[in-house]
Amino acid sequence: MLRQTGSSSAADTTAPPRSPLLVCDLTQSYTPSGGGGISTYLREKRDYVLTHTPHHLLQIVPGPEDRVTVNGRHVFVEVGAPPVRGSPNYRFILRTSKVREVLEEYRPDIIESLCPWVLPWTAIRYRRAFPETALVAGYRTDFPNAHVYRVGRDMFGEVAGRFLRLVSWGYAEVTYREFDHVYTLSEDARTQFARKKITRTSVLPLGVDANLFHPGKRDPGYRAELRLPSGDGPLLIYAGRIDNEKRADRLLAMFKALPPDLGAAMVMVGDGKLRDRLASEAAGLPIAFPGFEKDRAELARALASSDIYVSAMADETFGISVVEAQASGLPVVGVAGGAMPDRVPPGTGYLGPVDDTAAMARNVVRIWREGAAAMGVRARATAASIYDWRRTFELLFDTIYPAALSHTAVRLEEDAALLFPPRRDPRSRTYRG
Repeated sequence: MLRQTGSSSAADTTAPPRSPLLVCDLTQSYTPSGGGGISTYLREKRDYVLTHTPHHLLQIVPGPEDRVTVNGRHVFVEVGAPPVRGSPNYRFILRTSKVREVLEEYRPDIIESLCPWVLPWTAIRYRRAFPETALVAGYRTDFPNAHVYRVGRDMFGEVAGRFLRLVSWGYAEVTYREFDHVYTLSEDARTQFARKKITRTSVLPLGVDANLFHPGKRDPGYRAELRLPSGDGPLLIYAGRIDNEKRADRLLAMFKALPPDLGAAMVMVGDGKLRDRLASEAAGLPIAFPGFEKDRAELARALASSDIYVSAMADETFGISVVEAQASGLPVVGVAGGAMPDRVPPGTGYLGPVDDTAAMARNVVRIWREGAAAMGVRARATAASIYDWRRTFELLFDTIYPAALSHTAVRLEEDAALLFPPRRDPRSRTYRG
């Protein structure tokens, strides 16, 4: 049995009445402390639904045990799942029968699948039993490259890596064609889907809490708190998983390539399978590894108290951590890959070739000498004006969900026509119902 906690008081709505829906979010990529792009999205979506819509929201995520928490129109279901090896803050649901049980209990109108592995097919099989359910998929991770190709290449060589990437794209085609609508986080990803003849798609830009992530959160004592040497050089910061997918080891190589007279220090906020190794390799260098930050306000303080955001990740589909850094008033040094060129327009940072750590080091020096603070002001203005969570969810509820529901209606009509085809009238050689 699922254990249920919480209250049942409904939150007020300020939006005009609309036909209430029960929307379900389904994902493996959740951490209870709220870190990570999808965890942030789930929290912001909950707040939007409860304050701006009449809808009900069911969110199904992995947790340490089976548990249901009800807060008015929000139902939060944790399905007991084992931790992911090397990423202790994440868990992976294997008990898909329990997920199916929850879906059959609540019977959502729309299921939004937020990750590519296992659970999309749980939703698809559920929809086959309950065909009136609309399925929406969020393509949030470039998994054929970031998860499959890169791991396959490192383990088995380039040829094997490319073959596995091809196979994973085949899996993606078969999977996402089952959905009534798919949204990507960039136009580039949407173009990739179009090449695969998947055309029921939209682009959904994500958002940032520009009040939480704000230059005003800067703390002059943060550097000393990390026991990093004081000085006039820049404090570089990275926030995210410290693993191979994020290319975290390139940041250490970049730091070692910086000129000593720059007086730079660096903080790498996060956890992951490379953290201990990189911390050992960074011994004696002014680099701090404070671990995973559970408190979003503390993360905002860390970002605002730094000078330059650095990331070597080449496969970002959106890069929400980049936008949070920009909202905090930081210029960005990154790579010209994935969504980074879209997130870092001219005047807000510099991008170099993927895996070119020497070029990344040169860009850090360039920004610092040109004036990181002024560039950070432009980055803040860009992030605060473009990336707004309310705009994100208005597009989701007013455009993407209606498109999915419209296709569901067409699909039901087609299914009905197959079940009850018109009968031929032999006298007129026409069909009649």
